[in-house]
Amino acid sequence: MIAAPLRNLVIVGGGTAGWMAAAALARVLGPDYRITLIESEQIGIVGVGEATVPHIKAFNNLLGINEAEFVRQTQGSFKLGIEFVDWQRPGTSYIHGFGTEIGHSLGLLPFQQYWFKQALAGKAKPLGAYTLNTVASRRGKFMTSASDAPPNSPLGNIAYAYHFDASLYAAFLRHFSEQRGVTRHEGIVEQVQLHPESGDVLSVRLASGDTIAGDLFIDCSGFRGLLIEQALHTGYHDFTHWLPCDRALAVPCAKVGPPTPYTRATARAAGWQWRIPLQHRTGNGYVYSSAHISDDEAAATLLANLDGAALADPRPLRFVTGRRKQVWNRNVVALGLASGFMEPLESTSIHLIQSGISKLLELFPREGISPVLVQRYNDRIAFEFDRIRDFLVLHYTATERDDSDFWRQCRTMAITPELQATLDLFGDSGRFYRNGDEMFAEISWVQVMVGQGILPRGAGRPAARRAKKRGHAHQGAGLFKIRPKPENGLWRISGKAGRCACYRQCEANAMV
Repeated sequence: MIAAPLRNLVIVGGGTAGWMAAAALARVLGPDYRITLIESEQIGIVGVGEATVPHIKAFNNLLGINEAEFVRQTQGSFKLGIEFVDWQRPGTSYIHGFGTEIGHSLGLLPFQQYWFKQALAGKAKPLGAYTLNTVASRRGKFMTSASDAPPNSPLGNIAYAYHFDASLYAAFLRHFSEQRGVTRHEGIVEQVQLHPESGDVLSVRLASGDTIAGDLFIDCSGFRGLLIEQALHTGYHDFTHWLPCDRALAVPCAKVGPPTPYTRATARAAGWQWRIPLQHRTGNGYVYSSAHISDDEAAATLLANLDGAALADPRPLRFVTGRRKQVWNRNVVALGLASGFMEPLESTSIHLIQSGISKLLELFPREGISPVLVQRYNDRIAFEFDRIRDFLVLHYTATERDDSDFWRQCRTMAITPELQATLDLFGDSGRFYRNGDEMFAEISWVQVMVGQGILPRGAGRPAARRAKKRGHAHQGAGLFKIRPKPENGLWRISGKAGRCACYRQCEANAMV
């Protein structure tokens, strides 16, 4: 391990991961560090992660990015959650809405405990009717937290994220980074030089003959893992047993209306199809298992289910779901696809980049690379990947679908002990306990489990007693009526108006 101070940082690969890393490092570390990014225009960008989760707002805030400018430059739209269509069984749908709670907690108990009691008695509306983001999504209404929300309105802190063009986001961050001293080198890495004794990466040589040395290398080279795998042979944990999809086709299509404030994931015979609404187009893709459908059949299915005319031929992607055995190995830290891949079912791709960068900055070495810091970093990243894996597997295994070999395989496969423990606890009394700093909180797990058709055998004892005592409390607690705010009319953030979105401003009144 390197004992000397780390002052020369080299990022291999651009795209979203590379330029997110460059921007954050330049912003936080300042001019005392030399940051170099190597990328080639000849190597395409894998733009799978165009949909995000609310954590992206914290990253943009760290950089000091103006939201309206960011949305304009990336052709972005706002996102309140993800709609899952046909996942429980054909003809069903639910929304996994962002936020911190369902309804409104009563005392020490979360609202869903009361809902479970009433739902099991057949007296409750669907869970989404009590969730602000779901109701707002269904009605196409939205207000940013930067807007002038009415006093005490729950919309003042509504959780939201973005859809955006990943290539435009990378270009946006490149401009940001270069303004703050990041040096970009155009070129393809042809050779990696390792220290003969320590095995650390000393330098990389480009096709032009230039050699670029560094103290710490950030591998953002994509699936191939040029440094972390090809040079250091780190190894890979394969999640294919639980997540059998191994290919994707991506295609943009013409938009046919205003962007919806949610991503859509529609279950198909051998996987699922995404729909991501942007200002200028709609992003689409089919994530599928090549063991259950041919590439041609998958392309035909995708093209037959677009909202508008296809704007290009479907672009194929091949992947192995999983993660590196170590994302920090010697003096190399892998980010993005170089660190691992989780299918974008819950829009986690860009979040994992952000999380890797944030944890690197938290544990950034003072005087050299310490094995203790490296182990802590690897443990935290591995835990996050593994818990996201379990959350994704939940969507596949908790299903009533029996209409194809793919779904029969998914619903009967063995799952991890950790996921089984989560399901057992929830099935017993609707309880969920978050493990450490895992990405998805209770509201997410509950919405997906209920949306997939899982209900507990009974509510927790205190909730059951209080729900009986309060009678119809379930009809009012946490239920919001969302209506347009007439004095403001249509709130628009577009490139011409200096802002961008297509949602009516709204307010919520609690019916209690």
